[in-house]
Amino acid sequence: MAAFVGRICGSGLLKKRCNGSFVFLSPQVQNFSTSRAWTRSQKVLLVATAAGVVVGGAGALLYALEQSVAASGTEVHPPALPWNHKGVLDSLDHASVRRGYEVYKQVCAACHSMRFIAYRNLVGVTHTEAEAKAEAEEIMVRDGPDEAGNYFNRPGKLSDYFPSPYPNEEAARAANNGAYPPDLSYIALARHGGEDYLFALLTGYCDAPAGVVLREGQYYNPYFPGGAISMAQALYSEAAEYSDGTPPTASQLAKDVSTFLVWAAEPYHDERKRMGIKSLGIVLILGALSYYIKRHKWAALKTRKISFHPKSK
Repeated sequence: MAAFVGRICGSGLLKKRCNGSFVFLSPQVQNFSTSRAWTRSQKVLLVATAAGVVVGGAGALLYALEQSVAASGTEVHPPALPWNHKGVLDSLDHASVRRGYEVYKQVCAACHSMRFIAYRNLVGVTHTEAEAKAEAEEIMVRDGPDEAGNYFNRPGKLSDYFPSPYPNEEAARAANNGAYPPDLSYIALARHGGEDYLFALLTGYCDAPAGVVLREGQYYNPYFPGGAISMAQALYSEAAEYSDGTPPTASQLAKDVSTFLVWAAEPYHDERKRMGIKSLGIVLILGALSYYIKRHKWAALKTRKISFHPKSK
């Protein structure tokens, strides 16, 4: 430390006061500064590099944490499947959505509700208006009161939502050994893995491995967190009938109902991608027009030179 102070004093950076203290000579200190010689572009590059390093490090840390959390569970993670609607420009398979509705109606509706989906949502997607009205009229809806103040049952209308199989949550739990069947309206967005998880769950039932103890009314599914699930395997070959004659194998049923649940969770899926394509086209056209105006209209103004020629006397 003494040697360091001696070098500073020898270089003339410190000036001794009368009381024995030292002060820095600001002009000389400024000469020793390296940042004063940097140009503006160099400073901007340094800041951008530092910001990139920080953002990249934070992203890598978040990715590592996500992978560690995902790998810490006891369930098997579903594989990524080649769905028809996975591409940026791909739409939902509406024939598969219609078949998925038939699977839900014949199999899943016995336990699960879809209280956020109305029959009018089917019009133009899976059914015509007449077909959707016929589907709605198959249910009876409690309505009223009428002019006499009484409630009555009427056939369903397009504005009615899918009926719940149970009158309340307590009845649902009592019928399923205490387990409450979740509503399927947004299940494709509420579960990590989306349709991949749904397909794997519906087709992944197997015998419990050694060491796994299941209580009465539970079944083993490696894709369910913990492995023990209260829902029995619902989809078997020919568990439902298709109106278009498609062979109702277990994998086909699971694929169609998963596609239907993706549509139910995001009914605007196709419209969103359609608007994205239109927006991209508009941006490209406006970008090309802006480039043309800049290069051919403003080039003469931006490159002009103004000179002053005083008048000679």
